[in-house]
Amino acid sequence: MKSKEQINAAKRKQVEMLTSGFRSVFVFLFGMSGVINILALTGAFYMLQIYDRALGSASIPTLLALSALAIGLYVFQGFFDILRSQILIRIGARLDRKIAPLAHQVAIDMPRFGFSTSESLERGRDVDTVRGFLGSQGPVALFDLPWMPIFLAFTYFLHPLLGALTLGGAFVLTLITIATELLTRKQSSATHQAAITRNTIADSNARNADVLRAMGIAGRAVRRFNAANEEHLELHTRTNDISGTLGALSRVLRMILQSSVLGLGAFLTIKGELSAGAIIAASVAAGRALSPIDLAIGNWKHIVAARTAFTRLKETVVVLASADEPMPLPKPKLSLKVEGITVAAPGSGRVLLSDVAFEMKAGQAVGIIGPSGGGKTTLVRALTGIWPTLRGSVRLDGAEVTQWDSEALGNSIGYLPQDVALMDATIEENISRFSENADPEMIVAAAQAAGVHEMIVHLPEGYRTQLGASGTALSGGQRQRIGLARALYGDPFLVVLDEPNSNLDGEGESALTEAIKKIRTRGGIAIVIAHRPSALAAVDLVAVIQGGRMTGFGPKEEILGPKPVAGEHGKVAADRAKSNQRTAVGGAS
Repeated sequence: MKSKEQINAAKRKQVEMLTSGFRSVFVFLFGMSGVINILALTGAFYMLQIYDRALGSASIPTLLALSALAIGLYVFQGFFDILRSQILIRIGARLDRKIAPLAHQVAIDMPRFGFSTSESLERGRDVDTVRGFLGSQGPVALFDLPWMPIFLAFTYFLHPLLGALTLGGAFVLTLITIATELLTRKQSSATHQAAITRNTIADSNARNADVLRAMGIAGRAVRRFNAANEEHLELHTRTNDISGTLGALSRVLRMILQSSVLGLGAFLTIKGELSAGAIIAASVAAGRALSPIDLAIGNWKHIVAARTAFTRLKETVVVLASADEPMPLPKPKLSLKVEGITVAAPGSGRVLLSDVAFEMKAGQAVGIIGPSGGGKTTLVRALTGIWPTLRGSVRLDGAEVTQWDSEALGNSIGYLPQDVALMDATIEENISRFSENADPEMIVAAAQAAGVHEMIVHLPEGYRTQLGASGTALSGGQRQRIGLARALYGDPFLVVLDEPNSNLDGEGESALTEAIKKIRTRGGIAIVIAHRPSALAAVDLVAVIQGGRMTGFGPKEEILGPKPVAGEHGKVAADRAKSNQRTAVGGAS
């Protein structure tokens, strides 16, 4: 295990990795912004020279020379402005390439700990938010803000009163910016949370569209979504009202200030303290000095969103840094040992399984039976590492599953969930688990073991058939058998099947029985959650789970007795196990 100091060092390193290579670029952009802002004085100098020199001398050559020089400086300013914008866009793309895979990795893990799909996908949206911000006018305003003193100094150089007036305007607009931050910070957080709630409901409705339509619940589901959407819209409107109102106020004040500069300049000219050209130059410089503040206020909502998103991304990287990187271990091939595990539901924290312990050797298969809600699927999720355990441990060949790299562990586990989830890809990619350079012979062997090869080759595109979202183009039985082939791919040591025959016909159940026999023959371990007796044909052990505890574990003949009645074997076995007080091998209670 890592020490606290090592974890903190790893966190700092990961956060530094997040911005590595960017700091020098931002320093370069800061310097480039200085050049852009100096060149932005071109208009003020041009007007000053036109009124005070060209018009005074009535010289056309002077006018042409000044105009040519101004055009050249404007071209340079435009070039640097375009270059800055393109660099910022590429920084966003580079950040996306670096962080998006990490954010997606965390998004995949988050549902295991009780987060909704929408909350999980929010990490990916955070990457989009930061990238979109870097391509907007928000960073331009932030880069230009530190160079405001250039324009303040220029107006002060023209006349101290003009400088003081411009400085006062900048101070008022700065106060508006601070007010915008203070008033929108809490609102932005609440709006973001309301958006997550709304998106969670929308995602749930979309995933259960068939049920909503068939049972006439669609209208009520829409009303439920609408209530969440109304709350989000109210918060969103309130936030935009604040930022919009203060943004409009800042623009009005900037226009008033520019007119005030013109008025004060005219007054000073009448008094003989200022030239006519200086009036226009002061107005242009004052407008340019206050423009970054005005732009920052107008983009403040996006600035806050990007800042919040980047903070969450840093937290994401820190979470990954806190995880131990396991030492590679050899593939398991001997045993599975469950040592008094207690498992709680992520999110709610309610204990669903308590003090379960048993041990299996290579070549054995156990059927897990018991009433619905007893904890069978919870046990499966703990065995496969999907849910963490509160107490106890799950060990393969003596090593706790947390000591394995997730990908290496996954190669040694085959898992068929109760709700078969196929990926939006080809049958070949689904069975091979997206393996790079997958062996076609292994894919076909897995499909044959699951009894689905003939069905696949009769499809128009065979193994290259696109399944679409969740594989809805196939029947439930076909999806289940492809899911079984995926679980069997690569001959994993531990194969966990959660109600693998719930959608199978007679032929499919025969293939399932043969598949379990082959797992045992090659020295693997099979765990089968069963509600139908046919799924237990090839197992040699039976465990009974009820009320969150294991009440029986032993040879199938002892637990079930001779020829249990179909449909009630779980209840019969549970009653027998309870009355005989059989304990699990390895000390299960």
